[in-house]
Amino acid sequence: MSYVQMPEAENKSARTLTMIIYALYASTLLCLFFAPFIAIVLNYVKKDDMVGTMYESHFRWQIRTFWYSLLWSVIGGLLALIIIGWAVLFAVFIWFTYRIVKGWLRLYENKPMYMDAPVVTRMYGGDENF
Repeated sequence: MSYVQMPEAENKSARTLTMIIYALYASTLLCLFFAPFIAIVLNYVKKDDMVGTMYESHFRWQIRTFWYSLLWSVIGGLLALIIIGWAVLFAVFIWFTYRIVKGWLRLYENKPMYMDAPVVTRMYGGDENF
């Protein structure tokens, strides 16, 4: 699968932003509970800028990681009263950690998260086709 080539400056900016969002999600593991909420806001604010690029798949991965982690954390928190919730919370922790590490490694390797993601053609400037 091929992706739209971004101009170098824009590519560097998109890569840096995607790295920052991974760092914000990862900081959750260090008990900075506000960080994923900053990250999800950044994901949604900048999501349209990533359409057609490799970073679109990373944003989709990050957004899904946030919402599923939040859902299962709430369920685990409610079930913690009857012990089984602690196992759910531990599983969420392991799953969340896996998703952040895998995403960050794929970004480091300059690879998209999903190999079968559709490619959207995007034009930069006047007649430039990338």
